[in-house]
Amino acid sequence: MDVPPALAAASGWQATLLVGIITLVLGLIVTLRPSGSLNVIAVLLGLLMIVSGLFHLFRVFGSGEEHRVWHGIAGLLLVVIGVVLIRHLHLTVALVGLIIGISWIVEGVAALISAFAGGSREGRGWWIAFGILTLIGGIVITAWPVESVTAIAVLIGIWFIILGLFEIVGGIMLRNASSKLHAAMGQSATASP
Repeated sequence: MDVPPALAAASGWQATLLVGIITLVLGLIVTLRPSGSLNVIAVLLGLLMIVSGLFHLFRVFGSGEEHRVWHGIAGLLLVVIGVVLIRHLHLTVALVGLIIGISWIVEGVAALISAFAGGSREGRGWWIAFGILTLIGGIVITAWPVESVTAIAVLIGIWFIILGLFEIVGGIMLRNASSKLHAAMGQSATASP
């Protein structure tokens, strides 16, 4: 028996509801404990560096490897950086803040250059406003990286809470639609001779 597409779509309500609950819980954790969440991210970043460094070090002993010296140097540097990032979490959070701040500065400057180099066109004012706001935001984050990243974490946590609530409501709506479709299909099956 073929399942109607509407019923197949509505029957995925459990996954939508579960994703909504997980997103909501993560949002609450990040919002209520932003520095702890940032520390977890910092540790994961450090572990990633260590694993990447070990991978490079193992490549040194591979047969036929042409660039053993460079893999060895890169591997040692990555392992040392990973250990430093894990041991000095405050430094790691500041580094993440600096990377975000610098990328926002570059994005703001690029938007401004694009707005002024393009001549007069529709939406130019929005690009100028976007470039100025992004540039200012990047400068602020670069000046106070730890505090800024903590504030960004809180905002991301709030966004996760809102997103999780929408997903939960969507899952409940899909469950109701699924129940109605099942009921309608049951009635049509009993009505047919």
